[in-house]
Amino acid sequence: MSSTVHLQPRRRWTGLAVLVLAVTLVAVDATVLSLAIPSISETLRPSGTQLLWIGDAYSFVLAGLLVSMGSLSDRIGRKKLLLIGATAFGAASLLAAYAPSAGWLILARALLGVAGATIMPSTLSLIRTLFPDDRERATAIGIWGAAATAGAALGPVVGGVLLEHFWWGSVFLLNIPVLVLLLVLGGWLLPESRDPNPGRWDVLSVLLSLAGVIGVVYAIKEAAAHGVVRWDVPATAVLGATALFLFVRRQLRLETPLLDVRLFRNRRFTAAVLASLIALIGLSGIVFVISQYLQLVRGYPPLKAGLAELPAFAGAMAGGLLTARLVRRAGARAVLTAGLLTMGVGIGLLGWIQQDSTYLLLAAAFLLVGTAEGVVYTLGADLVLSAAPADKAGAASAVSETAYELGTALGIALVGSVVGALYADRLVVPAGADPAAAAQAGESLGGAVEAAHALPETLAGPLLASAREAFVHGVNAAGMLAGALLLGAAVLAWRMLRGTAGPAPETVPQDAPEDGRRAAPEPAPEKVNV
Repeated sequence: MSSTVHLQPRRRWTGLAVLVLAVTLVAVDATVLSLAIPSISETLRPSGTQLLWIGDAYSFVLAGLLVSMGSLSDRIGRKKLLLIGATAFGAASLLAAYAPSAGWLILARALLGVAGATIMPSTLSLIRTLFPDDRERATAIGIWGAAATAGAALGPVVGGVLLEHFWWGSVFLLNIPVLVLLLVLGGWLLPESRDPNPGRWDVLSVLLSLAGVIGVVYAIKEAAAHGVVRWDVPATAVLGATALFLFVRRQLRLETPLLDVRLFRNRRFTAAVLASLIALIGLSGIVFVISQYLQLVRGYPPLKAGLAELPAFAGAMAGGLLTARLVRRAGARAVLTAGLLTMGVGIGLLGWIQQDSTYLLLAAAFLLVGTAEGVVYTLGADLVLSAAPADKAGAASAVSETAYELGTALGIALVGSVVGALYADRLVVPAGADPAAAAQAGESLGGAVEAAHALPETLAGPLLASAREAFVHGVNAAGMLAGALLLGAAVLAWRMLRGTAGPAPETVPQDAPEDGRRAAPEPAPEKVNV
């Protein structure tokens, strides 16, 4: 059956609800851990580096495998891979919930990334199958994007509710009943679809993609944390860059590539990918540190800290749902640029917060950032999906998700490392403190709080005051840096989308002109089993 067959409206929209459930689960899992960081620090006692890995191992692996899994979904079936991934996600969630050490938790987060890589591109490409009509698909992607961004914003709230009553592992056990519901409803409601002529799945391309992404990101992360003097930083940077170069060259030579890199000739496609990547670099790092700020600097309990971030959730929902209407009125170029500018202003506001800043400043920043992220994420996904032939929807949507997850990993690595470096440089340990406590305090703000428990009050008070002041200084610098990144992304998007205003086209074949105008050839019918 061709992908142009119209399913019953109720079947289409009910199927979308299942996909929204899946993407919300993965999005929540990416941020739900942020409020649990202080509790994990107290229980598992990770080092500063381990703490960063706990935060970004999920996104690192997810980003490294998304293109490969998106291509695999085109070959074996998007519904099948979605259900397989959901099962694996449940198993990895159990391992994470009961991890006995920081090392085991990092491993479990990495396995969650492997499973998540099978879910995200499958959901977006199945929307292409369910909604062949342009206008309906734009609305569906708006709902999907709202769920993804709102899920990420909702993560801290969910984490706060659970941590108020249970231990930190409960944030992972929440996944289990949701996954059971997803498996039952997905198996019943979703149609199967795949590329009718997929070619072979090139394992060497998979390995090159994974090695390249993880190698480059690891090098950037370690360089930000420790500088480039360590031998492993330049070594992994060279190895990662070489792997990515070989990956691109191999894709250009393969008859059926894992990723058709020629899609990047389309300016809509490239602008959307770059905008999503840079936006998430700025956003994710701030989200990672702001949860620690709310709990360890302002003294909020986990639930109150999660509720404090609710404006971001409300904004993300509104932004995602309004995207299609905004694009019809103002065009993709204006909407994407305005979204990036608004996000930059919102994040930049965090560069002015202090320990006693009014909550209204935080709420305004959260609302601006959440709304703009809902627009940018949804529009970016629509531009990417519209630029690819229908039979390559899995691989194309994986590029969008790769930018999202790679940006998340880089953001936590870069922004988290900047905050950590400025914190360590500014921290003043009172004279007379035990050397072991001083070393623990220098690792992170959570470490300083733990160290203060073992010190007399005359030393604990000054240590905590210095640690909080140093951390806020790092957050201010990170907010300014991230805001500047978003403003740069807005300028880039405005320039790259020049001459491409208006709604995104249905498909843009490989040889389409750069301005994104529709070309004559249509993609081959896609195999869909209803």
